Amino acid sequence: MMPAYDVELFDPPAPLARVVLRNPTTGAVWTDAPMLLDSGSDITLVPTAAVQQLGLTIVPDAQYELMGFDGSVSFATAVRLEMTFCRWVFRGQFLLVDQPWGILGRNVLNALTLLLDGPKLTWVEQGR
Repeated sequence: MMPAYDVELFDPPAPLARVVLRNPTTGAVWTDAPMLLDSGSDITLVPTAAVQQLGLTIVPDAQYELMGFDGSVSFATAVRLEMTFCRWVFRGQFLLVDQPWGILGRNVLNALTLLLDGPKLTWVEQGR
């Protein structure tokens, strides 16, 4: 079954993945973290809810400047975690975003071949 675009959070509908986030220190797991597939984003950001849900520690003394497509500037903190998306495990430092869903950016998406089927409002990973 192909994952469906989300029609409740996004108008127009957008491709939303459910990923697994894991605290590499404690092993705590969030099995269905919502993440928007966004090829316009350079980086991947995880929802701040992951900090409490997984008991993550903010990387000390690290603030990252982010620029939105509209030129707005904001700052983000980072955490270390493991993310499983389409059977691939991505480990390292990820930035936090204060919203209910995260953003899967090109630093992750460029490792996979995905088919976005807008007319059917579904997406799927293509063979490796």
